[in-house]
Amino acid sequence: MAKTVKDTIRAKGINIGIYTEDFQNEFISLTDIAKYKSDDSSAVIQNWMRGKDVIEFLGLWEVLHNSGFNPIEFEGFKNQAGANAFTMSPKKWIDNTNAIGIVSKAGRYGGTYAHSDIAFEFASWISPEFKLYIIKDYERLKSDENSKLSLNWNLNREISKLNYKIHTDAIKENLLPHELTAKQVSFTYADEADMLNVVLFGKTAKEWRNENPGKNGNIRDCASINELLVLANLESYNAVLVRQGKSQKERMTLLRELVVQQLQTLAEVSTGNLPGIEGKV
Repeated sequence: MAKTVKDTIRAKGINIGIYTEDFQNEFISLTDIAKYKSDDSSAVIQNWMRGKDVIEFLGLWEVLHNSGFNPIEFEGFKNQAGANAFTMSPKKWIDNTNAIGIVSKAGRYGGTYAHSDIAFEFASWISPEFKLYIIKDYERLKSDENSKLSLNWNLNREISKLNYKIHTDAIKENLLPHELTAKQVSFTYADEADMLNVVLFGKTAKEWRNENPGKNGNIRDCASINELLVLANLESYNAVLVRQGKSQKERMTLLRELVVQQLQTLAEVSTGNLPGIEGKV
């Protein structure tokens, strides 16, 4: 499971939480949407879930997306829905049907969240006008290439995809423009970060600064998307090699092999297709 990535959309002055855990499905806060109607968000959500049409919609969504959904409990709720005595809450729905389209989260960003398909239906029930404002800002978040939030969101998606390609693609032989010299391999680097700089960039941070006196930032600030992704993998791999007791010279050789393999694989993926990215970050 990928790390949870949180973001916020804004509609009619209300901040609405949104998150993903797989970079595929977005879950939007029903608790925040309900605030447009009342401060008692829980009551608003429960009132919405009493409707027969709503229960049928929620059940159909689960049938289409959730192999573990409990259809027997769903049928019972569907038959009761709409009656004056019928009550429903997110917890009751989740616990009894094993639903995944609606989730309850605890903590600072807690509340009731729902898959975007369901959240938009809820927003329609709250107010068709409000739903349009939500959709408008949701689309902005997804498509605005100059937005920092949008950039971070889409970058996480693409890095996830690129990581998958790195670990599944066949190893192909290819030499990169620069190779480690015998002197670089034999030199002892006091700073592990600088050792990784040499493995990836072919030079230390100080050497880079001397060569680029007019540039802001450091060697990593000016790295490409591909280089930053490989650097993250180098750091993890280097930690494993350190635990294995490999000498720095041995690690540099192994890490360099990883750089060659991964940068070649990533070179086949056009970073020009990444939203809001033109090869640099």
